[in-house]
Amino acid sequence: QVQLVESGGGLVQAGGSLRLSCAASKSILSINVMGWYRQAPGKQRELVASITSDSRSDYAESVKGRFTISRNNAKNTVYLQMNSLKPEDTAVYYCNAHIVGATSELDYWGQGTQVTVSS
Repeated sequence: QVQLVESGGGLVQAGGSLRLSCAASKSILSINVMGWYRQAPGKQRELVASITSDSRSDYAESVKGRFTISRNNAKNTVYLQMNSLKPEDTAVYYCNAHIVGATSELDYWGQGTQVTVSS
């Protein structure tokens, strides 16, 4: 079991920045992939960025060059730095922990944090 707690969401004007944090209840070194997803009203949840246990990262095309995912293993925390925010970035952002076991894969989710970008 992994509990994930997100923080850092809020209201920001277009062009502004926010940093989201995701604190895990166990060592993130034991988690294969940590990711940030988002879901806007009426849309499906989509992957925004992910980072592996060996710090390989990947991004959705829509956020490349604007968002940066990082991790602090000592604090069991993953961050999402969001710069040059656009109104279309408005969504609930969810932290995800993906664990690959010998015979199964498990996903854990945080409760989500709202990000609202005004034009």
